[in-house]
Amino acid sequence: MQKIILFVLFVFSTALCQNTSRLIADNTEIDSFRVLHPTSLQPKVNTIVTSLLMRNHYKKTNLNDSLSEIVFKNYIESFDNNKLYFLDSDIRNFENNKDKIDDFLKSGNLQFAFDVFNVYKQRLYERMLSVKKLLKNEFDFTSYEKVIIDKENQPWLKTKEELDNQWRLRLKSDALNKKLNGERWEKISSSLLKRYQTFHKQLLQYKAEDVFEIYLNAFTSAIDPHSDYFSPADADNFDITMSRSLEGIGAQLRSVDDYTTIVEIIPGGPADKAKNLFANDRIVSVAQGDSGEFVDVVGWRVDDVVQLIRGKKGTTVRLAILRANATPDMPTEIIKIIRDKVTLEEQSAKSKILYIDQDNKNYKIGVIDVPAFYVDFKAKGKGEKDYKSTTRDVRNLIEDLKSEGVDGIVVDLRNNSGGSLQEAIELTGLFIKSGPIVQVRNSDESIDLGDDTDPKIVYDGALAVAVNRFSASASEIFSAAIQDYGRGLIIGEQTFGKGTVQNLIDLKRFLPYSNERLGNLKLTIAKYYRINGNSTQRLGVVPDIKFPSINRKNFGEESLPSSLPYDRIKSSEFTKFGEIQKFVPQLFSKHQERIKNNIEFQYIKEDIEEYNANINKTEFSLNEAVRKAEREKSEEKKKLREESLKNKVELKIVEKGEVNPKQTKFDDPQMEETCRILADFITLIIS
Repeated sequence: MQKIILFVLFVFSTALCQNTSRLIADNTEIDSFRVLHPTSLQPKVNTIVTSLLMRNHYKKTNLNDSLSEIVFKNYIESFDNNKLYFLDSDIRNFENNKDKIDDFLKSGNLQFAFDVFNVYKQRLYERMLSVKKLLKNEFDFTSYEKVIIDKENQPWLKTKEELDNQWRLRLKSDALNKKLNGERWEKISSSLLKRYQTFHKQLLQYKAEDVFEIYLNAFTSAIDPHSDYFSPADADNFDITMSRSLEGIGAQLRSVDDYTTIVEIIPGGPADKAKNLFANDRIVSVAQGDSGEFVDVVGWRVDDVVQLIRGKKGTTVRLAILRANATPDMPTEIIKIIRDKVTLEEQSAKSKILYIDQDNKNYKIGVIDVPAFYVDFKAKGKGEKDYKSTTRDVRNLIEDLKSEGVDGIVVDLRNNSGGSLQEAIELTGLFIKSGPIVQVRNSDESIDLGDDTDPKIVYDGALAVAVNRFSASASEIFSAAIQDYGRGLIIGEQTFGKGTVQNLIDLKRFLPYSNERLGNLKLTIAKYYRINGNSTQRLGVVPDIKFPSINRKNFGEESLPSSLPYDRIKSSEFTKFGEIQKFVPQLFSKHQERIKNNIEFQYIKEDIEEYNANINKTEFSLNEAVRKAEREKSEEKKKLREESLKNKVELKIVEKGEVNPKQTKFDDPQMEETCRILADFITLIIS
């Protein structure tokens, strides 16, 4: 019966628009009604992926009606998470299959998946016709309307007229943003029309493998957020990302609520060097060179945005950015990045010395920036003597800092999203005697122990580890071990909380006689645990001295719906290096007293409060005067801050290789405070 209903819907929709089956975009005709079907091989790949997930995933999951409903929700939201395309009648038709997806996955039946996509494609076409009409006349920005952006608890709209009104408010909000940026209506309407026509054109270029990948990832993400199916094309892109050898800006991207969003800034890459792009920032438009026209990319596929951003080494790309803590009604920021190739050398650990004057004493604090846990596997595999790795580089930097007579060392793991597990183990070994560093529990519940077997300690002095909410995986293993051994202070924000291990499987091995590529499956196979038995999953590492941070419900592993739970296992046997915890109350008290009068920390607190308030905002005014006043208030606050920081007392800092320390404005209040906490610690352990 369901197939008949969908067939009738397709026939009715096609008949309705038979004479207008082509949209004109930039005078180019686009076929809007090509129906996609699964390939002959995809049902087989579907059953292979389903079997692997059920048999080999760390989490033992039953493929049943309950899981079907989660997959259903994920799949619908993949296309329409803001309830702007599908009608209530579409959803009710789809829901006839809501508890059958488990059976479809077992049998390789892909009809439902492609039916949903083809209806979505039709609804998108209808929306484009509506957008064209809505942008013919300028909106009235003097009325006191509001646009609701949080659709999670809103019902699906029943009629096209209701959708038309929802889109009118959405377009009005986008247009108002552009008007407040100084654009005239002709340019505003033209750019918004082009935005959605381009989005439509890209959707029409979807192939069966694109739909198949979206469907399987609705399944994998129902089990855990780090298991993924990569189509053959995306498997190539994943390889490029992992090798980090492509010329571009050095950032990993994903699509979130129609925005291409920064997931990670790759250490040593152009964006990392520019210091003007950060995780969770959203890309609104992209321009080439210093004067190229901006191309609006809201609603685009990530792959297509990447193609605009990639380019030859030495060329410039400009991005219009909506910052992570900005709401959609706020202005964008234009940034410029020079493209380059990310190399292993550029990702290397680096050091500097900060000169701290505190309580009538002078301290030299060495800071070692570790952007990733890297190793040149190829050179190591060949048996080359001087292969490059995090541990080797840090060992050399420590020796240099010791020769400079530093009073203490900070290992900076902020924004370090992980890398080689073995490097995390070996790096920890530079600061402790031999012993366990991490426990890994496999899907069969067996436990492997990651040990440091070298009894030599390279550095036994005062130590701190700086972390933030972007420190993850291998960074959490290192900082957790340092904390458990009582070897050093952990300072900063609570870390991300990724405590799972993934393995990449080439699906071709299951159909060796096929001439076609089948893609890859990234599968969660194990879980990390601290040597004290606590998991880092969801909880991460809680610092000894915590800095102000945004609400973790909105960021981190625990914010991901299907993330594996936190749990405990038996503690390993290990001998503590020292008892740091007894100093923490005094250190925290001194820290609190210091930041009470630190204007930069006060600004950080204000920004966090503003972000936590804005993240819960569900509606925005569409009145020009109201929005303009809000912007002016924000700009005035920004200007006042810049003025207040002009007279900031500068620190002395020396980069490795320089003969004399130079006076400079050290614009990193968290690291400065971390060094001051370590200086307090040095005073306490000496006295």
